[in-house]
Amino acid sequence: MRWAWAEVDLDAITHNVGVVRERATPARVWAVVKADAYGHGAVPVAKAALAGGADGLCVALVQEGSELRRAGIDAPILVLSEQPPDELGELVADGLTATVYTHDGIDALAIAVDGGIDHPVHLKIDTGMHRVGAQPADAVALADSIALHPQLALGGVFTHLAMADEPPAAANALQLRRFDEVLDALRGAGHRPALVHAANSAAALGIADARRDLVRLGIAMYGIEPGPGVSDLCSDLRPALSLRARVSFVKRVAAGEAISYGLRHTFTTNTLVATVPIGYADGVPRRLFGAGGDVLIHGRRLPIVGVVTMDQLMVDCGDLAVRVGDEVVLIGAQVGAAGTASVPAEEWAARLGTIGYEIVCGIGKRIERRHISSAPR
Repeated sequence: MRWAWAEVDLDAITHNVGVVRERATPARVWAVVKADAYGHGAVPVAKAALAGGADGLCVALVQEGSELRRAGIDAPILVLSEQPPDELGELVADGLTATVYTHDGIDALAIAVDGGIDHPVHLKIDTGMHRVGAQPADAVALADSIALHPQLALGGVFTHLAMADEPPAAANALQLRRFDEVLDALRGAGHRPALVHAANSAAALGIADARRDLVRLGIAMYGIEPGPGVSDLCSDLRPALSLRARVSFVKRVAAGEAISYGLRHTFTTNTLVATVPIGYADGVPRRLFGAGGDVLIHGRRLPIVGVVTMDQLMVDCGDLAVRVGDEVVLIGAQVGAAGTASVPAEEWAARLGTIGYEIVCGIGKRIERRHISSAPR
């Protein structure tokens, strides 16, 4: 076994689903497991989310939904954007719920269904984020087009908020007002979708008016705060992923010596340096050294020294007695003589000027995911 791995606590996934279910009730929860469940492992996470009370799942790609179907998951699965026409046959065959927002997308899906009836589709409305979605003025015509195809059924209408992680922002109220105007127009034209949704994790936690029939639970399901504007609402969430390794080599380095590519770090005292067999090819950013990144060994915070290399990084252990094989925690918690210390994914994000999503999604395929749970799954 390689001395670098990620542990994924499936009980934390189940717990976090329960926390958001309670917060968002009576809205249902659909768990977002795109991008291999944000790097956590799509199939085991999806099963843990459903065990926690999620009613459906969301993915970005047809292939992601098909992987879940091959694993025996029969819950509703929504593909969150229009897909290329040559992938729609697989979407239909696997019983995935399609998203549409163009007439061409609706027509291509109707052809792919080919004789079936009432294949569910959700109509996405662009209320202000301007990524994908139909213009509000086009919503009724698109719903009419869906209704003209007996192969299709309007199962839902949704939008996405651009500033949900800042709940007081005026843009949220504006987008929801535009969304309500679209819903009123659709109902006036005789369209009554079964599901209406607008809330991602941040809105599920912090914007009551966005919860509607269901919330799309993404990053909060993994125990990572959606943004600083809702950090005060995340105290009950439990991080699911930890990134761990073992010391592969130790050496004494004298004061005045430098280390790693470019010799950018020079030691001011004699010290013990540990090499850890994980690097930027595994998702540890090369620049984490310059940003002040730490790891945990024996429950103590120790600094990464020198540029992170492709497969390895180095840690200044000072006078700590570190040996080959000792556990290193890069993200997560570790117990030591002074208690429990932790390095959350949000800390990496803050140091690197990014978000927790990018940190966990960036953990590479070379890192084995070890899924742990107290419950049989």
